[in-house]
Amino acid sequence: MALSCRILTVLLLACGAISGAEADMDYGGVPLWINHLAGEPSVMSLHGRLGPAWIRANNLHGCPRRCVCPVHWPTAVYCDHGNLTDAPNDLPDRTQYLFLQRNNISSLSSSLTNTTDLRWLILDHNQLRSDKLDQAALQSQTQMCYLFANHNNLESVPNTLPAGLQELRLAHNRVSSISPGAFRNMSKLRLLLLQGNRLQTITGGDLKGLLSLTLLELSGNLLSSVPTHLPPSIQQLYLSDNSLSQLSDDSFSGLSGLKYLRLSRCGLQSSGLHPQVFNLSSLVELDLSYNKLAAIPTVPTSLQYLYLEANEIKGFNTTSFCREVGPLSYSRMKVLRLDGNNMSYQQIPPDWMLCLRVLQSIYL
Repeated sequence: MALSCRILTVLLLACGAISGAEADMDYGGVPLWINHLAGEPSVMSLHGRLGPAWIRANNLHGCPRRCVCPVHWPTAVYCDHGNLTDAPNDLPDRTQYLFLQRNNISSLSSSLTNTTDLRWLILDHNQLRSDKLDQAALQSQTQMCYLFANHNNLESVPNTLPAGLQELRLAHNRVSSISPGAFRNMSKLRLLLLQGNRLQTITGGDLKGLLSLTLLELSGNLLSSVPTHLPPSIQQLYLSDNSLSQLSDDSFSGLSGLKYLRLSRCGLQSSGLHPQVFNLSSLVELDLSYNKLAAIPTVPTSLQYLYLEANEIKGFNTTSFCREVGPLSYSRMKVLRLDGNNMSYQQIPPDWMLCLRVLQSIYL
């Protein structure tokens, strides 16, 4: 019986000192949380940490050549850093967690079709190409929850993805398009990483079907405007390092649950911001650092973290945070960064504490 993908406990993958080979395994820049109660293995590479001879001597089950099958994680197969050009064709039937990062794999062949219980497939830092993905290799994985293919050569988002995916990480590829209907049946997908690609636009139907998406990462693409028709379930939207010269009053309309918004290094100017563009009562954190803003924009009183460092701001206007001040009318701001601008403490008006009464840190 297949294990539920629901997370019971969480453990951050990266803590303490790690080797250089592991340090660059960021899995797309978003931490991967582990459910050890469900038998999920370590995502840290075993390369150079455990002797393969010792593992083989203590493992009664078969293991593919140039792979490691730890006895304490019997459903995990580690084939990373093996100079492989394809996935092994003799994977044990019990395999649920397959680590293939740091190889020279350019295609997914039918070798995976005989292993139908895969839950994780990690393919970061390979040579994967869109035209060499075997459709059956992915479509047969009905139990798959996580698919990671960061740092490859993919040119489009495949349209043969497993319907049960909860996380899809395709950061730092060459993706310039999303295949029609790629997400049509992916109602369980919560996290989609597409940063560091070549997307110029996202059309209305590109993300259709993503009913549960909460985190969308699009930083470092070639976008010139905020994509429209985004899934309304999004809570975290990252658009940094794009060329977004204009933000209109409806740039984020429909995202009533948006909590975290990143827009750093987008070339934004105050003249290009509509006064009500950030009028989102759900917003908790807003990153506008490293832009060309000349004034503090109007933000909702619910906002708790505002990052405006390295802009061209010359003054401090309390009305940017509070339209009125009273017993229940004040800003919930906790952290405000204004360092790297053209202003000093002397420019802060004396009544700022009435508005920013719960502020914990301010940087100037």
